[in-house]
Amino acid sequence: MARSEKRAKNVVPVGQGVGVRTQSAPPAQTTAPDGPGPRAWLPGYLALAFIWGSSFLFIKVGVAQLHPLYVTFGRVATGALTVLVVLVLSRGRLPRDPRVWGHLAVVGAVGVAIPFTLFGYGEQRVSSVLAGIWNATTPLIVLPVAVLVFGTERMTLRRLAGILLGFAGVLVVLGVWHGVGGAQFTGQLMCLGAAVCYGVAIPYQRRFLSGRPGSGVAIPAGQLLMATVEQLVVAPLVAGPPPAPATLSWRVIGSVLALGALGTGLAFVLNFRVIRYAGASTSASVTYLLPIVATLIGVAGLHETISWYQPVGALVVLTGVAVSQGLLRAPAPRPRPPAPSAAATRSVSRRNGMWW
Repeated sequence: MARSEKRAKNVVPVGQGVGVRTQSAPPAQTTAPDGPGPRAWLPGYLALAFIWGSSFLFIKVGVAQLHPLYVTFGRVATGALTVLVVLVLSRGRLPRDPRVWGHLAVVGAVGVAIPFTLFGYGEQRVSSVLAGIWNATTPLIVLPVAVLVFGTERMTLRRLAGILLGFAGVLVVLGVWHGVGGAQFTGQLMCLGAAVCYGVAIPYQRRFLSGRPGSGVAIPAGQLLMATVEQLVVAPLVAGPPPAPATLSWRVIGSVLALGALGTGLAFVLNFRVIRYAGASTSASVTYLLPIVATLIGVAGLHETISWYQPVGALVVLTGVAVSQGLLRAPAPRPRPPAPSAAATRSVSRRNGMWW
């Protein structure tokens, strides 16, 4: 367990299935270190894709009766309780350094409370399918923020090409040739804003919180605790008093609990297991499955419709992400064999009965 916790310190559990490889990561993070084959991690990996991909459906159901701020509050409170149980069972403990809690307050707001709420506001205006597509743009934002703001990354021509390709896909998803404006456009901008928050929080957490001693569960537990406190203060001021639970349908209550216990609590435990057995890069690749799962569930479960250019744009976005992270690259040219020396040529010619 100590080896797995050491590897997990440099993994950023901000957002839903979001990860980006960094140059400063040690080689042990990007390989499968503990030996077991896919049977050890593939079931958890697929469950993670399903849980995070279905979160957008649960948000859509929750905001039908609840203010987005209270959907977020229920989610982070349930998630915090779930992760705290895991922390106790693993005999870990919360950080004690006040500076760490200051950073956790920032990450709890920018990486949890604000983006969760923006997705809630956004899904009041757009489908859960579109919200899932916008979540996939997060790695495109992480790279320039990490390069320009925190200096934890180095920009290369390949990465720049991937970012530009990804944002071309963003324009396709928006359908800019139809013009902009209206409630749907506003909702898409809110979902994009949520992805921007993740893009800021991920390198921030890597810069100030990675490598801290203690359990790998302690940082997300503290992060969710701070997000819960922040929502407890903000939600009544903005949205008024919470509705009585008796006035909510079981469908809404179940969706909020599922968001917290599964999408924010259990998902971290599964992610931790995948990182332990398959490495951080494999865990981060779940990002590519989320738009697919969100689309299938949104169409099948909520009977949502999408325009042809939205999945096409999503494919362009994911291709840009793959290029920027080095998953798609041109094959290296094969080295040409050295030209034979004159003496070697004469020797071969003599053996073949020829003489120049």
